[in-house]
Amino acid sequence: MSKITTQEGWHRFPDGFEAYTKTWIPQQSPPIAHYVFIHGYSDHINSYGGCAPALAENGIKVHSLDQRGWGRSVKTPAVRGRTGPTKQVLDDMTSFISSVLEESAKDHVPLFLMGHSMGGGQVLQYAAKGPPEILSRIRGFLAEAPLIQVHPDTKPWKLTEFAGRWAGKLMPHAHMVNKLDHTKLARDPNVGLQFKQDPLNHETGTLEGLAGMLDRANELDSGKILLKDSAGEGGKLRLWIAHGDADGVCDFEATKRFFERQKLADKEFRIYEGWYHVLHAEAGADERKFAEDVVEWVKARSGPLEGTKSRL
Repeated sequence: MSKITTQEGWHRFPDGFEAYTKTWIPQQSPPIAHYVFIHGYSDHINSYGGCAPALAENGIKVHSLDQRGWGRSVKTPAVRGRTGPTKQVLDDMTSFISSVLEESAKDHVPLFLMGHSMGGGQVLQYAAKGPPEILSRIRGFLAEAPLIQVHPDTKPWKLTEFAGRWAGKLMPHAHMVNKLDHTKLARDPNVGLQFKQDPLNHETGTLEGLAGMLDRANELDSGKILLKDSAGEGGKLRLWIAHGDADGVCDFEATKRFFERQKLADKEFRIYEGWYHVLHAEAGADERKFAEDVVEWVKARSGPLEGTKSRL
């Protein structure tokens, strides 16, 4: 097993806001690939313990940040969950991805973009709506248990959702606690318990942010978003989606519908039978299995593109 190092820092967005970052750096230099990871709702990058180190041990440099409103990027209680509207969320992604693209260009290796849960939905939205000049430099897109629809057992009542949207227009930064059922996160009860006890998982959104998150999910589930097959690096969009069919947080069937609608030459839907929501944190061999699947997919697509000279 190769040694890895980690580096913490801050990324400054164009509006001056600073987000906490963490990078897992492989011993191999240059790395096989650079990999940007986007976390989920009420989460932060230091809770993705086993997966990022496993990727780095396989020569993949992992870059992540606590998104605006979450984790260590929250410096006062007033900004908890203050993600801004969807445009802000996607613009923040562009800013961070652009900074990593500068590194990957110097290393002459590809960049991959992955997200989990809310972050997985953001990655799919970004693959559809991101700036073409950025998308054309991303080798592959990965989504783990993406938020395409909330599971029916946890979906808010229509009246509650309507009232929240109405209030959000008047008080966009008003806070609303939206707790997750920690028993539905993973089959290992310790995972849910750790989530519940972590003070950085504040489970507090703003009315504006929560409405934007649900709007993005509804749009993905509506059938209106079709990813463009030629949008990715080398004129090809490569897509890998993973979902546990026992996920009680994000709806597995909605993800399956979205995947089946996409007309892409290189797409894969990895189903984890009986697994819950946090695939990267299942116990023991399952945690390693998920990381190995990600590594395998990334490595298989990290070589020189067809019709080009090797960049390694």
